[in-house]
Amino acid sequence: MSVKIRLARHGKKNAAFYHIVAADTRAPRDGRFIELLGSYNPNTNPATIVLNSDRAFYWLSVGAQPSTTCRRILSYKGILLKKHLAEGVAKGALTQEQADAKFNAWMSEKENKIVAKKNTLAQNANSAKKSAIEAEAKVNEARAEVIAKRKAEEQAAKEAAAKEAAEAAAAAEAEAAQTEAPAEAPAEAPAEA
Repeated sequence: MSVKIRLARHGKKNAAFYHIVAADTRAPRDGRFIELLGSYNPNTNPATIVLNSDRAFYWLSVGAQPSTTCRRILSYKGILLKKHLAEGVAKGALTQEQADAKFNAWMSEKENKIVAKKNTLAQNANSAKKSAIEAEAKVNEARAEVIAKRKAEEQAAKEAAAKEAAEAAAAAEAEAAQTEAPAEAPAEAPAEA
């Protein structure tokens, strides 16, 4: 029986979630497996990987072949490096202490990179949020200026209309006074005669 370390798909449509399993190569993708080694969630940034490294190392050491994606995941988590260093110790190229020191140095460097990426993503999100708020403030200011200009124009138009109406009313009163005065004068003149 040949064993393969591969992904078994779970989760909703368009939101895949994978289990990392050691399974017989003849078993279906999401079917029977020998052992559940962990999970992989590519929907987060960076991807969330939970892995039982001791069991994954065991299956690699007894000859299990990882799929392409699982090989990348195992490399990302340092399992392939650990296997490589263990083979070096078995051949006598280095001691176990040297292998452990190399592995721990690599792991600390990897964790620093992950923390730096998370910090960068958080900073980018904050700067994007600030720029969106600033853009919205500019748009609101422009709208307020347009509204103030329109209100000023409307107020000026109302004042002009009121002034024209007042002038028209004054002119109408003046005309009415002029037309009433001559009409009254002839009416009074015959009364005096």
